[in-house]
Amino acid sequence: MPIPTVTLVQGDITEQDVDAVVNAANSSLLGGGGVDGAIHRKGGPDILAACRRLRDTQYGSGLPTGEAVATTAGRLPARWVIHTVGPVWAKSEDRSEQLASCYRESLRVARELGARTVAFPAVSTGVYGWPLDDGARIAVTTVREEGEGFDEVRFVLFDERSYDTFAAAM
Repeated sequence: MPIPTVTLVQGDITEQDVDAVVNAANSSLLGGGGVDGAIHRKGGPDILAACRRLRDTQYGSGLPTGEAVATTAGRLPARWVIHTVGPVWAKSEDRSEQLASCYRESLRVARELGARTVAFPAVSTGVYGWPLDDGARIAVTTVREEGEGFDEVRFVLFDERSYDTFAAAM
């Protein structure tokens, strides 16, 4: 299988015309701040309704850290939203495997859906406090190792600092 083209874009993940966008969700799946809030706001009520169904069935206690699940993308240009819960950074505990799992599991779900193009945010590097340079290294390494079979995996970075940090990790 071909290795995907890995690209960087500085911009808004809710505007990406890809098969699947990845949401840096919180475990409740019911929306929040940052990327999660933006995806829920722009995607509309269909995403929240799908997330509520997931909470009522298989994720009654919320989506565990490092796992991923898909819903409709509502009004977004993408076909699906893949929700993943990143770890909160902790100086006293290495949670790198949990962060790598977010990317790996999101790609697994995308593959099961038949997605050919996937857009990721910088999971856990916002309010969850993960150091940007380390988060970029884990993201890029994991996507390169696990991204086989996709046409494109895109990192959508909100600001210039994030873009530059991911560019250095590439």
